[in-house]
Amino acid sequence: QVQLVESGGGLVQAGGSLRLSCAASRDIFSFNFMGWYRQAPGKQRELVASITSVGNTYYGESVRGRFTISRDNAKNTVYLQMNSLKPEDTAVYYCWVNDRLNYWGQGTQVTVSS
Repeated sequence: QVQLVESGGGLVQAGGSLRLSCAASRDIFSFNFMGWYRQAPGKQRELVASITSVGNTYYGESVRGRFTISRDNAKNTVYLQMNSLKPEDTAVYYCWVNDRLNYWGQGTQVTVSS
């Protein structure tokens, strides 16, 4: 079992930045994947970014070049630095971990005003 607690969401103007954090309840060094999904109203949940246990990263096309995912194994935390935010980035962002099973955080709201 893994509990995930997200923080860092909020309201920001277009062009601004936010950093999301996701703290895991146990060591993350062995997790196959960690990442962030998002879900906007009326849309399917989509993968925003992920990072493997050895630091390989993936970014969705809509956020590539603006978002950066990182992990701090010593703090059992994964981060999502979001820059140049756009109104279309507005969504609930969910932390995700794959450790043979999938685990999800409770979600944090990100709202970008135009």
